[in-house]
Amino acid sequence: MTSKYEHIDDILVICPEGQWNSGNAAETETEILNHLLAGENRLLLDLSGLDYISSAGLRVVLVVAKRLKQSAGRLALCGMRPHIREVFDISGFLTILNVTDSREQALQKLGGA
Repeated sequence: MTSKYEHIDDILVICPEGQWNSGNAAETETEILNHLLAGENRLLLDLSGLDYISSAGLRVVLVVAKRLKQSAGRLALCGMRPHIREVFDISGFLTILNVTDSREQALQKLGGA
């Protein structure tokens, strides 16, 4: 898996591509948490390039969400393909996370562009 990082205003947009699984979850978690430690507090995960997510990937999303909540930050997710959305739905994450269909909707929820 690779991830692209960009800023839109003061929102960090992360676009993971490929498979988010146990082989890369720890590294990805470290990368994202380093951004949070550096002061990022509004984060958008654009999952439109994600082909697969395992429980290890879901765990990373949950860890990031909890860390942002502790620091009064905000998280939004967008662009889930139907099979990825189903994984989030079955896991119950759709009810606890801020999930939108489009990047524009997610940016609005985060108070950005």
